[in-house]
Amino acid sequence: MYLVSYLGATIAAIGLVSLGASGPGFRLGWWSFKTGLAMVKAAAMISLAAITVCLVGLAFSFWEPSLVARTLSIIGLVVASAVLTVMLMWKHNLDRVPYIHDISTDTETPPLFEAILPLRRGAENASEYGGPELARQQHLGYPDLKPGALMGSPAVAFPRALQAARDMGWEIVDSNPATQRIEATDTTFWFGFKDDVVVRLTPTPTGTRVDVRSVSRVGKSDVGTNARRINAFIAKLET
Repeated sequence: MYLVSYLGATIAAIGLVSLGASGPGFRLGWWSFKTGLAMVKAAAMISLAAITVCLVGLAFSFWEPSLVARTLSIIGLVVASAVLTVMLMWKHNLDRVPYIHDISTDTETPPLFEAILPLRRGAENASEYGGPELARQQHLGYPDLKPGALMGSPAVAFPRALQAARDMGWEIVDSNPATQRIEATDTTFWFGFKDDVVVRLTPTPTGTRVDVRSVSRVGKSDVGTNARRINAFIAKLET
């Protein structure tokens, strides 16, 4: 009976390792991002199996009392449940946002990439905007996404926008006060995905409009990352 508990705890550990190594392994170049994502999905199935085996082991530990077996089963249950919870949260986030990876505060005339184009050479996702269908999906999924608004002219607002981009931790690729544009790259925490950002400042009767576009280089869905990045930047800029 001890072996069942040991097996359950071992399976739970495998699920944890699969999830934990998925992103760092991609960042270190050990495997492709698709392999990393497959490891994330596998972690959920492995953890579900671990929970089942640990529950059987826990039942056996009461039938034939064994403190070691009971402890192993409980540890396995805690680890596997934690991994499965993370995966369910990830799946929930994936399902509640549009299956897109290009987000812009201006969907009619979105800011275009220029200086950053050489860095996107060979990227899975194109730098060209996807047109009306992409805009429709964005408006449905992120109805509250809007441009930033600042007092003062673009010339006055530009240094503030540039500092906000630096405060976000973005790698500045180009900043041009003459054209009032900033291009930068942001790196996600877990997988180290490279997402590109362009900021465009234009004058308005009351000050400056700040449009932001954020595009992932890989992945068909960004799980809401680009929209969150834009909102965080505008919030930082406006405060």
